[in-house]
Amino acid sequence: MNRRDFLKAGMCLSMSLLGAELPAFAYGGGSKAMEGKKFVVVFLRGAVDGLNVIAPFGDNRYYQARPTIAIPAPGQTDGLLNLDGYFGMHPVLEPLMPYWQNKTLAFVHASGSPDPTRSHFDAQDYMESGRPGVKLVNSGWLNRVLSDLPDTHSPLRAINVGATLPRILQGPQNVANYEPNTAGRKTPIDQPVVAASFTKMYGGADQSLSKAFEEGLQANQMINEKVSKEMTEANKGAPQARQFKKFGEQLGKLFADDPAVQVAFVALGGFDTHVNQGAGKGQLANQLTVLGRGLADLAGALGDDYKNTVIVVMSEFGRTVKENGNGGTDHGHGNVMWVMGGQVNGGKVYGQMPELNEERLFERRDLPVNTDFRSVISMIAQNHLHFSKSQLKDLFPDFSGIDSTVSGLLG
Repeated sequence: MNRRDFLKAGMCLSMSLLGAELPAFAYGGGSKAMEGKKFVVVFLRGAVDGLNVIAPFGDNRYYQARPTIAIPAPGQTDGLLNLDGYFGMHPVLEPLMPYWQNKTLAFVHASGSPDPTRSHFDAQDYMESGRPGVKLVNSGWLNRVLSDLPDTHSPLRAINVGATLPRILQGPQNVANYEPNTAGRKTPIDQPVVAASFTKMYGGADQSLSKAFEEGLQANQMINEKVSKEMTEANKGAPQARQFKKFGEQLGKLFADDPAVQVAFVALGGFDTHVNQGAGKGQLANQLTVLGRGLADLAGALGDDYKNTVIVVMSEFGRTVKENGNGGTDHGHGNVMWVMGGQVNGGKVYGQMPELNEERLFERRDLPVNTDFRSVISMIAQNHLHFSKSQLKDLFPDFSGIDSTVSGLLG
């Protein structure tokens, strides 16, 4: 993005957040059928536990494998929301039930990237580039989507909600960054000006006071570095979901204020639940509460545009079927994708979900990936964005064909 476009993007974002009316931009080029289409991707960094998001309560092995973290069956305290008599949705996602019931929300279970890595960094990179197993790729698949949409001649065609441009949006098409207001800001002492003032104040104090201040400053720095290192690996700096409670409202407002917005990306962290994951309540539930409410807020804010929008929720990989000794789950393989929008044939769990016995699991421990995530995205690109066969090939060069497990996902 050149300096002029950067300044223009910043000004437009500020105006939209203040509620100013923004002009409608004329569409230039591209298929008429593509005009007005919106696409939102929400990425859950850290590898969300799909088996507790959409749980197969109809398979008793689910409860055997998870004696302390399995979500109780529907009808019990903090129990699952019954979807179809076999699958249940985590109870804190209740704000999304109206969308399941009106058949604009669907899930694709046992899905994900075919690459077997359990590294957060590699798995996220492969899923965002759209080329699993290939290290050197010069663009992200969502930027490639943008390349084939009609040009609205606006710096707000694509919005990244975050401080830095993610892998999925890297490429030739310009993207506007909107850094949200979230909790978890640095403390005053972490600000260079404040730290320098305190150092000047206490640096010349008596030796014991000066030493205590220096030790405290070092301890604070060490803690920040440790926390930062862990977050960087799993979350890539994305805010934890529970710290970004208004993401749906804020993103919905950006769409509502400017019809030129076509693509948006939001990354939420905090889903690496190795310890004390919880069941109907707890660590995972706290993150999912914000996610469910945020998606419902986004759908509501879109209004009539909801029928022209598809929202996808995805994560780099799933987690182990069995809980570990710390009341959590470790890095796994297959997961569940969420697909939401006016054109979705919802009220159904798609995919090929196996029985949870070891013989049917990937490496005898994880859900397999029976549906490649690129099948889901390709289905959306074909049926929602009206991509041609050649455009689909450009989108995912190493992938051909849409898996039958998602047949009928979009009308």
